[in-house]
Amino acid sequence: MSKTEKTITLKKWKNDLYIIIFEADTFWGKVFDITLLISILLSVAVVMLESVAYLKLTYGKIFNILEWSFTILFTLEYIARLIVIKKPAKYIFSFFGIVDLLSIIPTYLSLFVVGFHSLLVIRSLRLLRVFRIFKLVRFLGEASQLNKALKASRAKIIVFIGVVSISVAILGTLMYLIEGGENGFTSIPRSIYWAIVTLTTVGYGDIAPHTVLGQTIASLVMILGYGIIAVPTGIVTSEMAKQNNKPNTKACSSCSREGHDNDAEFCKYCGESI
Repeated sequence: MSKTEKTITLKKWKNDLYIIIFEADTFWGKVFDITLLISILLSVAVVMLESVAYLKLTYGKIFNILEWSFTILFTLEYIARLIVIKKPAKYIFSFFGIVDLLSIIPTYLSLFVVGFHSLLVIRSLRLLRVFRIFKLVRFLGEASQLNKALKASRAKIIVFIGVVSISVAILGTLMYLIEGGENGFTSIPRSIYWAIVTLTTVGYGDIAPHTVLGQTIASLVMILGYGIIAVPTGIVTSEMAKQNNKPNTKACSSCSREGHDNDAEFCKYCGESI
């Protein structure tokens, strides 16, 4: 076989493998992804079961073997993704690329830090691929709209958080002056903690005002909390109303990113043909 033929064969092999790994439109692509999802579910289940003292004592060795088996499987899968994609760096620093890497690192780090493998529950984030695998385009589209809405409302949310932060700082300082240390408001930071808990309507009850003025302010803060909760919801909802695009599930062979328009011929992120 000539060098040219070897190059063509290798290119075809990488393309076929890419379709299986990154696409969910083919039979083997679906088989690969469904098998991967089942493996992720089982691996997360193993981590959770291992945290039960009795089960760990009884089946500790089995859990350890399963954990390493899944880790090796996911490591090989991660390496395969890097091999078949045209621009590995794009995948490495993408959301799923980072999640895929974080899903295998804890097991190796557990060799040096005891208990670190519990972070393997990060693998559950990989289940987000279920929307693409089962062609749930409607849900994928809604997720994309939510993502765009959050980005579009980012500045408004930052301003909102800034106003809330200033408000709780003022309220906390005010309650510190009114209630004082004898009523549990021993410092301004602790009083600000009370203001945050009260404003968000969580109300742990570990600190409570005792004076009439303090209780009056606390009542106003609680009522204000209900109004504040609605603000970020309204901001995001208004932005979501502007989003109408329904992306398909096709992934770019160069950067592996999804979310392209149905009639797109080129990747809107890197410009490669799709």
